[in-house]
Amino acid sequence: MKRIADSTVRRLSIYLRFLEEFEERGLATVSSEELARRGGTTSAQVRKDLSFFGSFGKRGLGYSVPELLTALREILGLGREWRVIIVGAGKIGAALAQYRGFRQRGFQIIAAYDTNPEKVGRPLEGVQVRDMAQLETDIARDRPDIAVLAIPSDNAQAVLDRVVKAGIKAVLNFAPAQLHAPADVTVKAVNMAMELEGLSFALTNRE
Repeated sequence: MKRIADSTVRRLSIYLRFLEEFEERGLATVSSEELARRGGTTSAQVRKDLSFFGSFGKRGLGYSVPELLTALREILGLGREWRVIIVGAGKIGAALAQYRGFRQRGFQIIAAYDTNPEKVGRPLEGVQVRDMAQLETDIARDRPDIAVLAIPSDNAQAVLDRVVKAGIKAVLNFAPAQLHAPADVTVKAVNMAMELEGLSFALTNRE
């Protein structure tokens, strides 16, 4: 499969959420026009996004909600459980640990880490906060799939280097820093300042 753009993957996630809503309402089929309207895009874009992964739907009948739901979950890798560690047990790390949507999507938080001795050993939403000194040893034993970095920017690159060297290939970064990783490691950044600046731009440039 050729490389799929990040924007396409984000739209697939959006379609998935709408399809789950449609399923809860008991709807059997949905049109590309309805998915487009909900997702703020065009029906042509919906069809193009889905065409990367196969043939879905029938002309004039739309998409089967259960079938497309199953397909999107498989495409997004949600048919299995992913083991996640959180590095940083501060406010952001604690908020992430409390987020129930992770488990609902198959993301199991197996451990949290911090350097603060006042936090190490304490429970964080069902997982014990561990000492950063044991990070590499734990990764080798527990084999997590994803690391979430919820730490200050000054330490982010060094911690990224540690988790990558230990074998983790997927990282979600909440630190406000531009991080560098090998080509075979995927790093996704959540930059809240940039998102707010996007909203500021939208408000400033309203017609």
